[in-house]
Order: sequence, then C-alpha cells, then structure tokens
Amino acid sequence: MNWISRAGWVGNLVALAAGAITTLALAPFDIWPLALLSIALFYLGLRDLTPRQAMGRGWCFGFGLFVAGTSWIYVSIHDYGGASAPLAAFLTVGFCACIAWFFALPAFAWARWLRRVEAPLADALAFAALWLAQEAFRGWFLTGFPWLYAGYSQLDGPLSGLAPVGGMWLISFVLALTAALLINLPRLGQRKAFLAVGVVLLIAPWAIALGLKTHAWTEPAGAPLKVAAIQGNVAQEMKWNPEHLNAQLGLYRDMTFSAKPVDLIVWPETAVPILKEFAEGYLNVMGRFANDRQATLITGVPVRETNAQGEKRYYNGITVVGQGSGTYLKQKLVPFGEYVPLQDVLRGLIAFFDLPMSDFARGPADQTLLDAKGYKIAPFICYEVVYPEFAAGLSAQSQLLLTVSNDTWFGTSIGPLQHLQMAQMRALEAGRWMIRATNNGVTGLIDPFGHITTQIPQFEQGVLYGEVVPMQKLTPYLQWRSWPLVIVCFVLFGWALLAGRIAKTV
Repeated sequence: MNWISRAGWVGNLVALAAGAITTLALAPFDIWPLALLSIALFYLGLRDLTPRQAMGRGWCFGFGLFVAGTSWIYVSIHDYGGASAPLAAFLTVGFCACIAWFFALPAFAWARWLRRVEAPLADALAFAALWLAQEAFRGWFLTGFPWLYAGYSQLDGPLSGLAPVGGMWLISFVLALTAALLINLPRLGQRKAFLAVGVVLLIAPWAIALGLKTHAWTEPAGAPLKVAAIQGNVAQEMKWNPEHLNAQLGLYRDMTFSAKPVDLIVWPETAVPILKEFAEGYLNVMGRFANDRQATLITGVPVRETNAQGEKRYYNGITVVGQGSGTYLKQKLVPFGEYVPLQDVLRGLIAFFDLPMSDFARGPADQTLLDAKGYKIAPFICYEVVYPEFAAGLSAQSQLLLTVSNDTWFGTSIGPLQHLQMAQMRALEAGRWMIRATNNGVTGLIDPFGHITTQIPQFEQGVLYGEVVPMQKLTPYLQWRSWPLVIVCFVLFGWALLAGRIAKTV
C-alpha cells in the first residue's frame, strides 16, 4: 500500500475519502470501526511525504471530513439565512476549506519534526499525541469548533468505558494510537521487544475500557425527580416573528398547565422569545403555577443587562421560577448565529449575517449554577455542551446536567443527531443524568452511562415524562480533567524530538 503514502493526486483523494468516512463513524450512522480506518489511512498517507506535501495531504483529509460532516451548515445559511443556493454552497465550502487547515498544519509539523519512521513505537505514540493536540487546538482557537471528534464514535463502542476516566480526549488518543500501531505491526515485528510492547499498548486500553464499561463512578445524591420536558416544535420562521409571540407563549403555558404533576418542568432554548424584563408578568404566572404544584420551571429566555459603563448587553439565558432560583447567561456563543465576527464588515451583506438575536454578549465565567428542588444543576445552552473541558468545569459542581437547545436551524440534516451524541458523551464523562429539552428534537433524558432512557421524536410537539436521579462524587475526568493526558503528550513529543536528535548524531 505504498501508493497511499506517495505524493500525488491518488494519495490526496484517499485522504479526502478517509476524512469523509469519519462522518459514518459518528451519529446517526455509528459505524465506529470506520474511525479507526480513517485515522489509519491518514497516518499511512503521511509516511513518505515532505513537510509541504504532508500539509497538502492533511488539508485534503480535513476538507473531506468537514464537507461530509458539517453539510448542515448549508441548511442554516440557505434555508434560514436567506442566502441563495449557490451562495450558501460557496460559503459552506469556503468554511470547510478554511477549517481544513486544522489538519494541514499538524500534518506539516508531523513531517517536519515528529515523524520517526526508524522508531515505529515512538512514531505511533507521537502520532497519537499529535492527533489529540490538533483536536484540542481545534476546540480552543478563535473560540473553537469542537465538532466531529473521533472519540464520539465510541459512545456505544468498546472504548466508552474510558470516557469517565479521561473524557472523550482519552478515547481519541487511544483510537489514534491503535490505528498507528496496527499500521506499524510489520515493522514492530522486526524486533521482539518492541513487538511485545506494541501488542500490550494495542490490547490493554481496549481491555481496560471493556472492564470499565459498566463501572459506576458516581452514586445517587437523593431520590429520583420526576421531569416534564416540553417540545413545542415551533417553526423557525415563526420563532422571532412578533406576530406569533402570544401564540408561542400560550403554547408553552397551555402544554405546561395540562401536563402531569412533576418536580421539574423544562422548556427549551429561548422558549420565551422576548427579553426577560418584558416577560416578568408571564414568568410570574408560570412561577406561581409551579409553586402551587411544588415544582421548578426552567426556561430559556433572552436577558438584557446594563454594565458598569452604562452599556446595554444582551445575553442568551436560562432562568428558574417556582421552587428554585438562578439565571444563567450563555458563555460559549455560536459564530454568526449569536455573534458576528467582523460585524462592521459583514452585517448587511446577506440576511444570514443579520439573523435575529445575533448580537449576544458572552456571559461571565464565574456564574453560580441553577438551583432546583435543593439540587445544583449545571446548565448548557445549545453549543456549550460540545466543549468537553468547559462542560466538565460546570458538571463537577453539580448533581444534575441540563442542556436546552433550538436545533431547528439544522432542518432535517444530521446536525441535531451529532449534537445529541455530544450531549450523551458529556453525561457519560460526568457520570450524571442529563435533561435535554429542545424546540423540535431530540428532547430526551440521558443516564450516567450516556444512554437515552426516553425521548420525543424530532419534528413532533409533545411532553416528555421521565425520572432523573441527582448524582454525587466525581469521575476521574471531572476531578483531573485532561491534565494527566496533556502531561503524557508533552512527554511523548519530547521523546520523539529527542529520538530525532539522537538519530542525527549516530
């Protein structure tokens, strides 16, 4: 298979296809072995290239990954952003072409400084560390785009038991290491000592993961709570239309009034599509209803506040009424959806850059969690739940997790199901129950093992009933986060660099 690692268009096409098949390893397809195949082809394709050639090969892989995996961006821009089909396609392809550099630059670094063809064991370990580094960097740079990580493919796979130990990051690391070791087995076989170590590194993580798959790292902190999550299924074109405001408020009011008695009532993101200060009367009515039922009601609602300089700032928020307290302001904003980068230049060019509520500010980092029925709830609004480290910070302070979203922007694409899969991984990492309330699906309850216990189908209006259990104690990941893995990666990078220096002096 040397032709895969040679320079030229054939190898580049293989890289493009390898990136694209990663999408099939993730929701809603969940063919998890394809994640291994994808990474293995990427690794093999970089073996004999110069740094510049490797950069091009990495770009092809990234472009294939994002074109196949984020096609829902076209739906958002065209169907709801008012852009023509050709313009929406151009913007989607342009976006994918830009973020493909997240793979191009690590590929260059690999070929330039870290590749150790003469030392297959060090080579495989350094590649796994670099793979993890590119995923982490992609989730941080310019607020990050933490989508399509390889580790999510294992939500229902053999490696899921590693998520509470090292998060999704550890799973991605093991996938990359496994792929590289499988490619290197023939070379490792040339020296029995290296082969033995390689086989141990190949088998041990999978065996450990399988052994931990059913291990409970957390325990109940109280009695189960009955939940009712309302899925209003409000059409996106009606969402911010003032003419439909009263109809939307009436919809959630009436569905809640007719719901069965429960402990927690949850509405989705911006279920109240008007500033909180203008909805106080309505929220007070709903609060009295919740109190009468000895319940807590949590809803998404935009919030306006005035800062110390007298400037009015707008936030995407969640607030609690009834038997509970707290208002949370979203910290991780969606580019172009909730804020517009370079807005002085872009606003007014097309309708997509002037979407309703696209001028939100970032909420402060030191907010307290929501309180409901005496328990602390870690809230995540839409996009926030896809950030592993951010979510771990809030989850460690909580007994329950809550995410509200409006995935109507994605239409009937695979986007909402990818989003749901990432929410499931957060529950698994934290060992906590999660309530997920959305406008049009998927609304569901997720247990501490990342399994959906009950849900409402997409594009239906309804009330989801179920129970969640407040949990206590911390999983290893919530306690240590990714720091142990970061240290390991730095050691592996150092080893690869040192091995290169030694090789040059011999």
